[in-house]
Amino acid sequence: MAKCDICSKEITFGIKVSHSHRRTNRTWKPNVKRVKALVNGTPCRIYACTRCLRSGKVTRAI
Repeated sequence: MAKCDICSKEITFGIKVSHSHRRTNRTWKPNVKRVKALVNGTPCRIYACTRCLRSGKVTRAI
Protein backbone atom coordinates (compact mmCIF):
# COMPACT_ATOMS: atom_id res chain seq x y z
CA MET A 1 0.00 0.00 0.00
CA ALA A 2 2.21 2.81 -1.23
CA LYS A 3 -0.33 5.43 -2.28
CA CYS A 4 -1.25 8.69 -0.59
CA ASP A 5 -5.00 9.17 -0.09
CA ILE A 6 -4.62 12.96 -0.20
CA CYS A 7 -2.49 13.72 -3.27
CA SER A 8 -2.63 10.28 -4.98
CA LYS A 9 1.16 9.99 -5.04
CA GLU A 10 2.09 6.37 -5.81
CA ILE A 11 4.92 4.13 -6.97
CA THR A 12 6.88 5.39 -9.98
CA PHE A 13 9.01 3.22 -12.22
CA GLY A 14 12.35 3.90 -13.82
CA ILE A 15 15.64 2.36 -14.84
CA LYS A 16 18.68 1.95 -12.62
CA VAL A 17 21.90 2.52 -14.59
CA SER A 18 25.14 1.11 -13.15
CA HIS A 19 28.64 2.47 -13.71
CA SER A 20 29.14 0.00 -16.57
CA HIS A 21 25.77 1.21 -17.98
CA ARG A 22 23.90 -2.02 -17.32
CA ARG A 23 20.21 -1.12 -17.07
CA THR A 24 17.72 -2.75 -14.70
CA ASN A 25 14.22 -1.77 -13.67
CA ARG A 26 13.62 -0.13 -10.30
CA THR A 27 10.84 1.56 -8.35
CA TRP A 28 10.53 4.66 -6.20
CA LYS A 29 8.04 4.43 -3.35
CA PRO A 30 6.61 7.50 -1.60
CA ASN A 31 7.12 7.92 2.13
CA VAL A 32 3.57 6.97 3.21
CA LYS A 33 2.45 6.84 6.84
CA ARG A 34 -0.79 5.47 8.30
CA VAL A 35 -2.25 8.30 10.34
CA LYS A 36 -5.47 9.05 12.17
CA ALA A 37 -6.96 12.12 10.48
CA LEU A 38 -10.22 14.01 10.27
CA VAL A 39 -12.07 13.21 7.03
CA ASN A 40 -15.40 15.06 6.64
CA GLY A 41 -15.40 15.74 10.37
CA THR A 42 -14.98 12.12 11.44
CA PRO A 43 -11.68 10.59 12.57
CA CYS A 44 -10.48 7.65 10.49
CA ARG A 45 -7.19 6.05 9.52
CA ILE A 46 -5.78 7.05 6.14
CA TYR A 47 -2.50 6.70 4.30
CA ALA A 48 -0.79 10.07 3.84
CA CYS A 49 2.63 10.93 2.48
CA THR A 50 4.97 12.94 4.66
CA ARG A 51 4.83 15.92 2.30
CA CYS A 52 1.06 16.24 2.84
CA LEU A 53 1.55 15.87 6.60
CA ARG A 54 4.25 18.55 6.65
CA SER A 55 2.40 21.05 4.45
CA GLY A 56 -0.76 20.93 6.55
CA LYS A 57 -3.07 19.26 4.04
CA VAL A 58 -3.97 16.66 6.68
CA THR A 59 -5.70 17.60 9.95
CA ARG A 60 -4.65 15.06 12.57
CA ALA A 61 -7.26 13.58 14.90
CA ILE A 62 -6.36 13.16 18.54
